[in-house]
Amino acid sequence: MPDTSRDPVDHARTTRQHAGETMKAGVNAPGLFAVGIGIVALVVGLFGFASGHAVAGAVGVALGALLGGAGLIWLAMTHRKVREAERDWQRKHPEKPAEPPTS
Repeated sequence: MPDTSRDPVDHARTTRQHAGETMKAGVNAPGLFAVGIGIVALVVGLFGFASGHAVAGAVGVALGALLGGAGLIWLAMTHRKVREAERDWQRKHPEKPAEPPTS
């Protein structure tokens, strides 16, 4: 299968415009890692609270919230770039019908 990473629409596998976008694009990896580490930190923080270690719990929950939020912001920014690439392509090809956004 040819590499279509520059094409904002994944034509080969789905009719939906953004299906698999997060996992396919390598630029999303830092955001995915941050969300994953944030979830682990949140679990560790909640375990710290449950076991009576308030300082460790507070640090874990705060770190989890910061990393999770930063990762989600990263993913939102990269998705916004994909949407802008779609709009730019549509401006350059006005003869093609515009597909409605699915995300």
